[in-house]
Amino acid sequence: MVVIAILFYAASKPPVLVIQRTTTIKAAPESIFAVVDDFRNWPKWNPQDRDDPTMTRTYRGAPSGAGSVSDWSGKSESGQGTMTIAEATPYSKISADANWTRPFQVHNVNEFGFAPVAGGTKVTWTLRATNLFVMKVMGVFTNMDKNIGGHLESGLANLKAVAESGK
Repeated sequence: MVVIAILFYAASKPPVLVIQRTTTIKAAPESIFAVVDDFRNWPKWNPQDRDDPTMTRTYRGAPSGAGSVSDWSGKSESGQGTMTIAEATPYSKISADANWTRPFQVHNVNEFGFAPVAGGTKVTWTLRATNLFVMKVMGVFTNMDKNIGGHLESGLANLKAVAESGK
């Protein structure tokens, strides 16, 4: 009976998870935008790349901006898939579609907002993730905002270090 109640409760969870984190980086929007807008820079700051030494990326399409494509493959949580920059509005917004093929087939959207503030740039990373049933069940027992949010926080901290160092 308890298992059935848990499954029904899990089924009531939303089909999309929206997780958002923000940080302020002491750099101009243009320089931070350039780091995110080129997939060749992602291994410098993206937790998925940094946490999996087996991760490989290939690149195709435009070198940066809309139409830029990166295919990735790694072990464990890194999985496999294709990421495409769908929108790149200079110095204010980047939207990247991530289509995972492993460990699950899901479509996620990563949006990055860049807003000038006193002393730097406010960077907001919003993840819109397909909430598969297995994730809904996990969400009954764990705080998905905290778990996935930790990934975004780590990425923003890495991005901050890269952007502020100018490398």
